[in-house]
Amino acid sequence: MEETIIEIMKDVLDEQDINIDSTQDSLENWNSLRHLNLVSELEDEFDVEFEPEEIAEMKSVKAILELINTKKSED
Repeated sequence: MEETIIEIMKDVLDEQDINIDSTQDSLENWNSLRHLNLVSELEDEFDVEFEPEEIAEMKSVKAILELINTKKSED
């Protein structure tokens, strides 16, 4: 799952240097518009829906991974 998230992020954010420690602050292209595109792609890929509060908390690869893991375990 981690690799899939990173690949989606590389594509949406047009950044190649993304890893588990990457954050919104460390990636220049991670702006608000691309954040919404990222959320949409992740929802499609993992068949989940994020609440507005969750979207606001998605500020790092680790946070996204934890959130999706939590959502998938609720299924």
